[in-house]
Amino acid sequence: MTHRLVVFTLGLVLLLFPSGAPSKDGEHQQVPARQFEFTYKVSVPALPPGSSPLRLWIPLPPTDPYQEISGLRLESPIGYKIERESEYGNRFAYIDVPPERATSPFDILLSFRITRREHRVELSAWRASNDQKSHAEPGLTRFLHSDRLVPLDGVIAELSRQETQGAKDTLAKARKVYDYVVATMRYDKSGQGWGRGDAIWACTAKRGNCTDFHSLFIGMMRAAGVPARFEIGFPLPADKTEGDIPGYHCWAEFYLDGVGWVPVDASEAWKNPAKRDYFFGAHDVNRVLFSYGRDIRLNAAQQGDPLNYFIYPYAEVGGKSYGQLQTHYAFRDLPQAAAVRSEPQTAGGQ
Repeated sequence: MTHRLVVFTLGLVLLLFPSGAPSKDGEHQQVPARQFEFTYKVSVPALPPGSSPLRLWIPLPPTDPYQEISGLRLESPIGYKIERESEYGNRFAYIDVPPERATSPFDILLSFRITRREHRVELSAWRASNDQKSHAEPGLTRFLHSDRLVPLDGVIAELSRQETQGAKDTLAKARKVYDYVVATMRYDKSGQGWGRGDAIWACTAKRGNCTDFHSLFIGMMRAAGVPARFEIGFPLPADKTEGDIPGYHCWAEFYLDGVGWVPVDASEAWKNPAKRDYFFGAHDVNRVLFSYGRDIRLNAAQQGDPLNYFIYPYAEVGGKSYGQLQTHYAFRDLPQAAAVRSEPQTAGGQ
C-alpha cells in the first residue's frame, strides 16, 4: 500500500503492558518510565537533471514490551510504502523518487510519541538448573552466527575461550565477557577505525564507541555458544527535557534460558563505573530503539551491500549508495513523563 501521509495510532498498546511489575510479595511496583515526542527529519538535496533514479529507506521504531510507539506520522511529498525486512523484522518506509521529482529538494519528517520503560532483569534468582541450552525461542539460531565484521573464529574464538574459562553456566560466561569488555575497552572516538563495529579491530585497538564495545561483546558471547544480538537507536540526555540528539547509541542482549533476553550496555558501564552492575541486566529509560541486527538486507532490496546497521536513512542513486542526505533528530519530554532517570548518556554515533 502506498501512502503520502500515514498516522499509526497505537494507543491500545498501552493496555497491554502495565506500568508496574509484581514484586516478590505480589505487590505492584512502579517501573521507571519516560514519555516523550521524537522527530526524525531527512532533507534530500536536488539531483542534477538526468540523474539515475533515487531510492530511499527510513527506519521506523518498533513497539515492544519496553517501548510503546503511538501517533506515528510520516510526512512526505512523495508516496511511500511501509515494508518489513525478513531476517530481523525491522520496519521501514521505502520511497521510490521519480526522476522528475528528484531535481527539487524535499524534506521528510517522521514523528511519534513514545513511552519508554526500564528493561531490567532480576538475575539473582536464576539457577544453573535452568540452563538447558534449549534456546526454545524461535529465531535464536541467527544470533549464534557470525556477522561480516563479527567473526566467531580465530582471535575472537580464542579470546572468548580464555575469558570464559571456569564459567560453569551461561550467566557466568556472560558476566565474564561483560567484565572483560568493560575493563579492557576504552570509550575513545579519536583517530580512525572506530564506529564500524569491527570486533577484531576492537579486540586489537581496545577502544571505540558503543558499536565497537558491543560488537566485541556479541562476538565473544556467540563464540561461547550463547545467542547475543545487536540493538541500535538514539540516546536521550537524562538531565534535559528537550533538545537535539547528535547521534546514535547501541547496546546488546544475550539469551538466558528460563529468562529470555537479558539487556547489557557495556559502553555506558564504562562511562558510569558506579552503574557497572546495573548495566549487566538493565537498559534504562533514556533511549529509543529503532532496529535490530547487522548485515541488513532491505525490501525492496538495495543494490548495494547489506547495511552494517540501520539507524540513519539509506539512499541509492543508480544502484550506488548516496551519502548526501541531511538529518536532524530531536526530542521533547511530555508533561506526564516519569522523572526516574539515570546518569546522562552521550551519543555513541559518529
